[in-house]
Amino acid sequence: MEVVIQPTAARAAWLVAALIDRALRVKPPLVLGLATGRTMESVYAELVRRHREERLDFSQCRTFNLDEYIGLGPDHPGSYLRFMREQLFHHVNIDPANTHVPDGTAANLSAECDAYEARIAACGGIDLQILGIGEDGHIGFNEPLSALMSRTRDKTLTRITREQNAGMFGDDWRNVPERALTMGVGTILDSRRSILLVTGAHKAEILAKAVEGPITSMISATALQLHRHCTAIVDEAAASRLEGAEYYRWTFEHEPEWQAFRT
Repeated sequence: MEVVIQPTAARAAWLVAALIDRALRVKPPLVLGLATGRTMESVYAELVRRHREERLDFSQCRTFNLDEYIGLGPDHPGSYLRFMREQLFHHVNIDPANTHVPDGTAANLSAECDAYEARIAACGGIDLQILGIGEDGHIGFNEPLSALMSRTRDKTLTRITREQNAGMFGDDWRNVPERALTMGVGTILDSRRSILLVTGAHKAEILAKAVEGPITSMISATALQLHRHCTAIVDEAAASRLEGAEYYRWTFEHEPEWQAFRT
């Protein structure tokens, strides 16, 4: 795993958006894995700006979101499909038929999960997967003890996760659904490249465990150490507990890939 430390949360989000921009321009029919949450709002705002001001084209892009709450329809304020429409889809020239979010209202959840995996496979797999991290180290909704080769499935959410996501549910964790559909850890690891965006001092301890600690199913994000091409992009606050911080800064300054992004 590669770690890139940026001075601020805004700059970290800008860099993630810049990498998505570059990937889309190189491969217009990009298969893009997307995440939700407040950390991602700045990324999507920058992508919308680039679409409007720099002609970033989403017309051939296919997207797959990590997860969705079970039981929430697309018009519910806490629905991730609604989040994606409000933050990105309705503001760029993406074909709605090319956007995919697990259906948490499906009558047969197991069949929906299998169909989601099949849709990803039919598109040739995910080229670039964007990720955040939960305070207990989950990616997607892969809570502690998620199998490292798991596939899209339904999961029961921990209280920590429900508390973390209470903002869209009246700030009361008890209003957050108890279960969700999520891509599995194995599905995420199959992506050709993944980018983990982590900001804020409150994520410093779990980030250090995820990128520098042992691989364990208790912290699903540690599985990203096994990913063929994973980059963690973090701000200084989130990086405050990283033992290798000085090395990560040095490599960012000297690796050729980052030359175009250092200005």
